[in-house]
Amino acid sequence: MKNMKLCAILIFAFITLTNAQWLETTIAVGATPRALVYNPTNNKVYCANFYSDNVTVIDGATNTVITTTGAGNGPWGLTYNPTNNKVYCANWGSNDVTVIDGAADTIITTIAVGVRPRRMVYNPTNNKVYCANLDSDNVTVIDGATNAVITTIAVGGRPYVLVYNPTHNKVYCANRNSDDVTVIDGAADTIITTIAVGSLPRALVYNPTHNKVYCANDGSDNVTVIDGATNAVIDTIAVGNGPCTLVYNPTNDKVYCVNESSANVTVIDGATNAVITTIGFGDPYRMVYNATNNKVYCANYWGSTVTVIDGAADTIIRTIPVGIEPCAFTWNYAQNRTYVANYGSNNVSVIRDVTGIEEDKTSIVESNDVGATIFSGPLQLPKGKEWKVFDITGRVVEPDKIQPGIYFIEVDGMVTQKVVKVR
Repeated sequence: MKNMKLCAILIFAFITLTNAQWLETTIAVGATPRALVYNPTNNKVYCANFYSDNVTVIDGATNTVITTTGAGNGPWGLTYNPTNNKVYCANWGSNDVTVIDGAADTIITTIAVGVRPRRMVYNPTNNKVYCANLDSDNVTVIDGATNAVITTIAVGGRPYVLVYNPTHNKVYCANRNSDDVTVIDGAADTIITTIAVGSLPRALVYNPTHNKVYCANDGSDNVTVIDGATNAVIDTIAVGNGPCTLVYNPTNDKVYCVNESSANVTVIDGATNAVITTIGFGDPYRMVYNATNNKVYCANYWGSTVTVIDGAADTIIRTIPVGIEPCAFTWNYAQNRTYVANYGSNNVSVIRDVTGIEEDKTSIVESNDVGATIFSGPLQLPKGKEWKVFDITGRVVEPDKIQPGIYFIEVDGMVTQKVVKVR
């Protein structure tokens, strides 16, 4: 009787083995959204809206707007502090940083920083936030617990972007007008050294596998590779025109470099620094990496689309229409969703990514005649046909190694049956 009831509950009309991405929904936010950040503690996404001077808070489970929190003038950059569950918003026009409580979504305080703050990075080792101030040529260091300014560090001309090296507790600051990278000690907040790179450095990324920092140089069309231990320049890699964004793929140990002016992406081997391939498409601008499904998402700013790249094969999987002028990403790993801020249409596109087994739950019916097969002994498979058995995550399993649980049987390339093994 118990198995009969289970059978009725598990009835379904369609089962699919999926490896797909699609536009799940579009969320209206403030005027000209500029930045996104994910709060994993409370499963929320924060969107900084440049012209409406506020931050939209989105529920990561339901994709509904929870609230809108005020910020300073021209919010430009966001970062998250997981130690104290705070969100920091750098306000370009008012030269300050708004600190938001990640649970209550209320403003804790506003911190005065340098002129034209735009990018920040979090140091989890010492619980500090570093804010690069473009027009005052310095970096403000903020205490993550007290919100007090610890110090201000003079760096090179027009500090543009920051990255953190957790292996050696260093912060790297790319200085656009002085063609160099300032290396800051994360404990002492003193300058360790300054490294000459290419012309107009614009992006940084850290490779933890080989302890390297990559710097994309917009003016010289190359990427400088820096040793994370010695701070020496290891290599300089020629890429496309106008490199503007970098992202690291830890699964396959690759670095992806968006070349804005040549409409392509250079793929770099993280071990050898050799160029693996160049992928041409659209008008790439920003990227994000999905660790769950090993994919790279690239926003095409003028084309209002997102191109999805396979992280193993470096081939284009598909291109997804989104809002106007997509300019920023964040990834919600709890629901495996990618959020895209669309600067020109005042909204956020939500892309869902599924790998594994999906059921059409709207087709559930209660019937004891058609449904899941309950079994306790060996699994009976069709003879004379090609078959595979998948667990609920989509992984192939051997029939003789099946443990109690839910499985799906693919026959001749189509998932045709759901089975439940009981003890």
